[in-house]
Amino acid sequence: MSAPLFWSTPLKYCSWAARERPAFFWSVVVGAAGPLLMPIVPPIRHMLGDIDPAPIPVTYPVPAGPRKQLTGYDDE
Repeated sequence: MSAPLFWSTPLKYCSWAARERPAFFWSVVVGAAGPLLMPIVPPIRHMLGDIDPAPIPVTYPVPAGPRKQLTGYDDE
């Protein structure tokens, strides 16, 4: 059984794949770039002045003090 072509000559295989199977090759390149860029991109964004937005509130603030009793709306 012969060894897989990729592991014997990876650069030659990548060159072949870029010419013969460009969709697969570039899909793998872009997919591998995502996790590699995760620790690099946020500091660069902050250096360029792109700040993170304020978090979206997940609760409604309850007012302090007693609540007013409504009248005139048949709530009695």
